[in-house]
Amino acid sequence: MTIGERSGVRATATWLDADDCSVDDLRAIVEVTTDPRDYPYAADAVDNVLVYDCDRLRAEIGTPVGRRDVQHELVVAMADGPGLVVLAGAFPDASIVDRVTDAFLAMIADQHAAGQAAGDHFAKPGANDRVWNALEKLARREPDAFVDYYGNEIIELVSSAWLGPNYQITSQVNVVNPGGAAQDPHRDYHLGFQSDAIAQQFPAHAHRLSAVLTLQGAVAHNDMPVESGPTLYLPHSQKYELGYLAWRRPDFAEYFAEHHVQLPLAKGDAVFFDPALFHAAGHNRSADIKRMANLLQVSSAFGRAMESVDREAMSNALFPAFVNRARAGVPEAVLRNAIAASAEGYSFPTNLDRDQPIGGLAPETQAELVWRAVTEAWAPAQLRTELRAQADRRL
Repeated sequence: MTIGERSGVRATATWLDADDCSVDDLRAIVEVTTDPRDYPYAADAVDNVLVYDCDRLRAEIGTPVGRRDVQHELVVAMADGPGLVVLAGAFPDASIVDRVTDAFLAMIADQHAAGQAAGDHFAKPGANDRVWNALEKLARREPDAFVDYYGNEIIELVSSAWLGPNYQITSQVNVVNPGGAAQDPHRDYHLGFQSDAIAQQFPAHAHRLSAVLTLQGAVAHNDMPVESGPTLYLPHSQKYELGYLAWRRPDFAEYFAEHHVQLPLAKGDAVFFDPALFHAAGHNRSADIKRMANLLQVSSAFGRAMESVDREAMSNALFPAFVNRARAGVPEAVLRNAIAASAEGYSFPTNLDRDQPIGGLAPETQAELVWRAVTEAWAPAQLRTELRAQADRRL
């Protein structure tokens, strides 16, 4: 089956046209059944969504072959299957989630005290409490909690499966308060943040590329029964090639409203999905649940993240926690995962007159520099000096 046959678009189309959007074409793609027998590592398929038991995944990924097999299945599930995976028990230690929740609540309290209100891309202003760049704010406020949280092997497993190495994490906290209205159904960054007029100027292959430059995820910071408004999804909709031109159309929104699924989550569960999947935060109909999710947007080394993050400042703030954890015998993988979540993992763009790739094709990355400092137990002042010199060379 060609891409054109799968998506309902002419296989020879170089540019997509919003006038070709058809709910019937979407229906032909999404009205299928997800068979869990096609996904041997999945525990179940609930409402067409694959659910994985992270205790089992941790056992399976203990060998290189097992890790690659699991990653292969996760990629197939998100690209060619339902488009999303629920990872039950992604954070088995609830105390780590609770510590980070406390930090997020303190950030929200600071915003309220300052009279600030963070908006939302796809919901009415004031419906949610939102913390932008929560990644950097957490690193600066609670570096020990950051290391324990982002050292998580499941976040790294899915991110590296979809994007490869040197990915960049950004994070936004979203709290949908009781009575908070649902978002409009949408697709996400990159092309999901462009108008239809601009999006259709990009060739069809760029529409396909957009989805693989980022990975969307969310960590549940409290139990999320359906009445609290967990995210709505339309499984398999990521395969509709015209979706970046279709999601604003009333007929597609109506179809989404009638056919979406909504799964409850427990605290510490995570969801990851292809950003081309039609989705929307749900309406919080509960009386007293402030539904908090840490929204993760993970970007390819070859793409551009949505948020500006001061990764040099983050690395300096986190470095004492890295060294202390290393001295305490924390596994190397945990530290490397946390460094991957915070430091710049890619060598480019840089100034090749001053930052020359001696001994290879690419200069040392910020993440490599931080890891070298951890293994050699530098003093914080030495790392600060070396990070600043590296940043200056890149200008």
